[in-house]
Amino acid sequence: MDIEINRKLKEIYNLMYERNGSQNWWPADTQFEVVVGALLAQFVSWKNVETAIQNLERENLLSIEGICNAETEKLEELVRSTRFYKQKARKLKEFCGYVKEKYNADLDNFFDKDIYELRDELLSLYGIGEETADSIILYAAEKPIFVVDAYTRRVFGRLGYFKEDITYGQMQKFFMDNLEHDTKLFNDFHAQIVGVGNKHCNGKKTDCKTCPLESICKKCGAGL
Repeated sequence: MDIEINRKLKEIYNLMYERNGSQNWWPADTQFEVVVGALLAQFVSWKNVETAIQNLERENLLSIEGICNAETEKLEELVRSTRFYKQKARKLKEFCGYVKEKYNADLDNFFDKDIYELRDELLSLYGIGEETADSIILYAAEKPIFVVDAYTRRVFGRLGYFKEDITYGQMQKFFMDNLEHDTKLFNDFHAQIVGVGNKHCNGKKTDCKTCPLESICKKCGAGL
């Protein structure tokens, strides 16, 4: 761990936390609901994901057994709000079928393994990429792995840490190497980055004047 980078990362986190408080992320009532949200969230706003989850709950299908037993066409219609709904319905079916067959539909049993063993297993399933796998590990399995995304790339690029061509793995390694491996910290740090990226540091128009990181952002002229 680089002590100076650790200090600066904590400064960044504290600036966001002091402005916005805990983000209480991921919003869900159960582990399985977190998984469903992670599988549906790609390329769509969270509001659309909530609509799909509410549809599944209304039809009593928000469970591994429920999704396994649901007709594919009905499932597609229930998650239509999430875009690419046919592929996402298949992702739900494939994930639930796998956990039912291999782990008797028991998520705790599925999650009860080393982080990277679980990650490899998730990545082997249809439609699950690195960000989705890591979101499931951090937010559902509650294991300490740092989730990164487009917001992380943008915010930390503008802070002066990342080049445009940095990979997912390189971004993740930066945080994993320079922060204590604490699930709650990783959880809220990622959520804070998403909040700043969404509200202040968006791709088309920035709102630097009200951003909690304005005083240390290289794009804003202050620098670290």
